[in-house]
Amino acid sequence: MMKRNDRSSLVLVLVFVLIVSVTFNLMSVEARKHHHKKSNSHHKHRKDHKGGSDSSGPALGPAPAPLPPYGSYPPQTSLTVFNVLSFGAKGDGVTDDSKAVLAAWKAACKVSAATLEIPLDFKFMINPITLQGPCMPHFVLQIDGTLLAPQKVGSWPKSSLFQWLNFKWIHDFTIQGTGTVDGQGSDWWTASQIYSIQALRFYASNNVTVRDIKIINSPQCHLKFDSSNGVQVNNLQISSPENSPNTDGIHLQNTQNVEIQHSNIGCGDDCVSIQTGCSNVHVHHINCGPGHGISLGGLGKDKSVACVSNIVVETISIQNTLAGVRIKTWQGGIGSVKNVSFSNIQVSDVKVPIIIDQYYYDKHLCKNQTGAVAISGVKYNQIIGTYSVQPIHLACSNDIPCTDVDLIDIQLKPSSANRYFQKALCWNSFGKSQAPLVPSSIDYCLRNDVSGSVLRRIARSHEHVC
Repeated sequence: MMKRNDRSSLVLVLVFVLIVSVTFNLMSVEARKHHHKKSNSHHKHRKDHKGGSDSSGPALGPAPAPLPPYGSYPPQTSLTVFNVLSFGAKGDGVTDDSKAVLAAWKAACKVSAATLEIPLDFKFMINPITLQGPCMPHFVLQIDGTLLAPQKVGSWPKSSLFQWLNFKWIHDFTIQGTGTVDGQGSDWWTASQIYSIQALRFYASNNVTVRDIKIINSPQCHLKFDSSNGVQVNNLQISSPENSPNTDGIHLQNTQNVEIQHSNIGCGDDCVSIQTGCSNVHVHHINCGPGHGISLGGLGKDKSVACVSNIVVETISIQNTLAGVRIKTWQGGIGSVKNVSFSNIQVSDVKVPIIIDQYYYDKHLCKNQTGAVAISGVKYNQIIGTYSVQPIHLACSNDIPCTDVDLIDIQLKPSSANRYFQKALCWNSFGKSQAPLVPSSIDYCLRNDVSGSVLRRIARSHEHVC
C-alpha cells in the first residue's frame, strides 16, 4: 500500500502540471489572438491598397475599380464613349473646337473598342489637325454631326496647307456615321496659287474603314490614302461642284488591298484616282459624275518610277464626265501598269469613255520624250453607252507600245448633246478585239504582235523595275 505522504506528493505534482498546462494554453491563445489581429490588420491594409475586399467577410461583390485621373474620360459617359462636348467643344459652328477634338482623341486612343463621338445636331469648326496613333484596337470615330474646315484660305496655318484632317499611323480604325465632313473649299478653288490639299488623309495606316458619311466641298482631294494597307470604303457620298479644280473624290497612292464600293461621287476631277505603288484594288458599284471618271495616273512624272498592278473596276455608272475609264502616263516615265480590268461600265454623255494616254501632260506645251511606263494586260469588257466627243482614244508610246489589250463588247454611240464627233484614235496598241464592237472602227484599233517581239522587248526594258 502507498503511504499517505507518497499520495500527497503525487497530488501536488499533478496540480503543478495542471497549472503549468493551463498557463501555457492561455498564453498560446493570447498569442494567437494577437497574431490574428495583426494579420487581419495587415491583410486589410493590403487589400484596401489594391482596391480589393477581405474574403473573410460577407460576400459584398468586387470592390469598384479605382477612378482614372480627372479629365481622362468624360464622367457622364460610359468608359468607352468619348463625346467631344464633354471635352469642351461648343459645336456652334463658329468656335474653334480643334483642342477639344484632340483631347477627346488622345483619351479615346488609349481605350480598347473606344468610340469618339461627334454628336448629331452640332457643327464643329476644326482647324487643320493631325490625329495620330498608334491607338488601341477597334477604335471608331462616329460622325453624326458636322465637321467644318476654316473657310478662308488665309485662316489656315501655313504649316498645315496640305491636309485638313490628317490620320497618321492608325490601325484597326473605322470612320462611320450619318454626319457630314464639309471642307468649305470655295475660296481655295479661286485662289491664284495652286495647292495640293486633302480634306481627309490617311498616312501609313492599316485596316481602315470609312463608311456612310458625307464628304463635301473639299479644298481639293476629298479622301486620300497614302502608304496604307487594307482599306474599305463603303456607302460614301462625295460631292463638290463640277468646276472645282483638282477635287478628286478618292485618291490612292502607295496603297494596297483596297475595296471601294456602293458610293456616289461627283466632283471636279477624278472620281477615283489610282496612283503609283497601288495594287490589289477593287472598285465596284460606283456612281461617278460629274468629274473626270475613274483613272489610273498620271504616272511617271519627271521620269519617276511608277508601278500599278491588279486593278479591277466593275459595275460602274458614269455620267457627264470628261473621261470614262482611263490610264494616263507621262512621257519619259519608268515602270509598268499591268493586269487591269474594266468591265460592265455604263456611260452616259461621257466625252471619251475609253482612254489610254501615254502622252499625258497638264501644260499647254510638252517636251517630247522617249521612254514610257509600260502598259500591258488591260481588258475592256462591256463598256456600253453614249459619248459626246470620241468613243475611244488609245495613244501609246512609239518606244514602248501598249500590249495585251482586249476590247470586248464595246458599244458606244454618239449622244444627242453634240453633233461634231471625232473618230476613234488607236496608236501603237497591240491585243485582240471581240464583237459586238460599235462603232465598227474599233475592230481595227488593235494590232497583232504575231512574233511576240514587242512583248519581249518591253519585258526586257522593264525587268526588275517594279
